[in-house]
Amino acid sequence: MIGKHFQKVAEDDPNHARIPPGQYLTQGFPVLTYGQTPEVTQDSWQLRIWGEIEGPERILSWSDLMALPQHTLTTDFHCVTRWSKLDVIWTGVRVTDLLQDVQILSTAQGILQHCSGGYTTNLSLEDFVRPDNFLVHTLEGKPLPAEHGGPLRSLVPHLYAWKSAKWLSGLEFLAQPQAGFWERNGYHDRGDPWTEERYS
Repeated sequence: MIGKHFQKVAEDDPNHARIPPGQYLTQGFPVLTYGQTPEVTQDSWQLRIWGEIEGPERILSWSDLMALPQHTLTTDFHCVTRWSKLDVIWTGVRVTDLLQDVQILSTAQGILQHCSGGYTTNLSLEDFVRPDNFLVHTLEGKPLPAEHGGPLRSLVPHLYAWKSAKWLSGLEFLAQPQAGFWERNGYHDRGDPWTEERYS
């Protein structure tokens, strides 16, 4: 893993405290995807919200998403394959703003993120409903490239990057915990990089 694209951060480096255990710093932005990259346009994109919520399912269009408050944040990004990228600049909608008009039922135990192409990943409610979590459409000032999850991905920066689901198309609020794709295939249910929750 260590080579010209990845480097181990020395203990006296100011960035050392920002790198979780077992991670290496990258200046690039590696692309890791299981299966083919879906082709989704802004015009065809929709976000479905359903499950343990009050009332019928919600369906948001791209214009609905863009009508919500937009924010830019700079955050670090940690992949379970042991690379970390610092100071990534994203723009999008806070999860807490997205859910302002969604009444989550007390029976909800977590969510399953659904993505174009069939990929899923789960989160607890506590890990999902945080003001530092976003649905992002812009990376470094440019539209989010398809290979990085465009037109829209979730951003859950306090967990490993597989929890920041690419090509997000649905949020299902669950009455019972349900594992997503990688969780069913040996990855940790939560994925905290600071305690190296890589595998189950």
